[in-house]
Amino acid sequence: MKAKMSLQWRLTLITTLCIAVICGCLTLFVYGSGVYYIDSLQHAVDTQLGDGSDSTSAEIYIGIPDDAWDDFANDFSVQVYNNKADYKKKSLLFSALMAVVGGVATYYISGRALKPLNEFSDTIEAVQAQNLSDSQIEESSVTELNRLSVSYNQMLARLSEAFKVQRQFTANAAHEFRTPLAVMQLQLDLYNSTEHPTNDACAQQTIRMVTEQNERLTKMVKTLLDMSELQTVARDDKIELDALVEEVLADLEPLAQEKNIQLIENCEKITMTGSDILLYRLVYNLVENAIKYNNADGTVTVAATRKDEHICLTISDTGSGIPDEMKERIFEPFFRLDKSRSRALGGVGLGLALVREIASVHGGSITVTSNPSGGTTFAVTF
Repeated sequence: MKAKMSLQWRLTLITTLCIAVICGCLTLFVYGSGVYYIDSLQHAVDTQLGDGSDSTSAEIYIGIPDDAWDDFANDFSVQVYNNKADYKKKSLLFSALMAVVGGVATYYISGRALKPLNEFSDTIEAVQAQNLSDSQIEESSVTELNRLSVSYNQMLARLSEAFKVQRQFTANAAHEFRTPLAVMQLQLDLYNSTEHPTNDACAQQTIRMVTEQNERLTKMVKTLLDMSELQTVARDDKIELDALVEEVLADLEPLAQEKNIQLIENCEKITMTGSDILLYRLVYNLVENAIKYNNADGTVTVAATRKDEHICLTISDTGSGIPDEMKERIFEPFFRLDKSRSRALGGVGLGLALVREIASVHGGSITVTSNPSGGTTFAVTF
């Protein structure tokens, strides 16, 4: 098993190592420069003694004629000044160079030391409610991250259990609602199938209202059941996406004809793996919304393209569009952009929430953009 070293000790050792290397290089530079400039001064003296005098004796005693002293003093002063200026310039350049090299080395080495932390962040960013069990973090060689990984995995386990309880409660509640709603619908159908001469207009309106609301509750319960069972549906079907889109458009053609909406299909031959039932529901919900909330004599265009490893399915309409501040909220359960219009069209506020869940369990995502010519485009990327 690899020995664990804390992040604090890693950074301490990296910083200490960089400081030691920089100080060593600066010491060598100072020593080398001192030797070089002393030798240059010695060379200046030897040049002045170019009359053939013994250089060994010149190291001990220098004899300079009186008539050459002024020239020697002037040349020596110039040499000293040049050496000082040259040393200052080279020292600054070398210090700057070492600072840059040290910074680059520290950045690279610290990046390697912090790599486990970056991987930890990437794992956290990829966490979604649908993949909690797949987001566990393995034991780390860094002490602090190992403790954080244990806490993180425990948190995921608690969240996973909480979501499981929530889904189970939703499924149980939806199942319990189905029976009384079915009985109510049956009684209403029986009542409406027979004539009641004594009914006045108020009673008939009440019966009609109860029937509509009962149908709405039935749709809501069905959708809630679908959402609670998404995780258990098999997703290993081989699906021809273009054929699925054609099937959806054929099923919704009567609804489109009521508003004189033209349905346009522009899909490449694409095969993907997933749940045929769920993907049909995803496309159906998006196209149905595009028809319902479109303007009369408008168009709905469905396109599917493949780019590299991604499949992009887009549904565009020519409706009135969605405000930018609402483009994320429309996927919230029971959220309605226009409550009166949604109820009039028979919506229950769960269609887009279900679409996002279906896309998510297939490893995809959905975005909303506005069309330049008006309307909205929903893009699902797998």
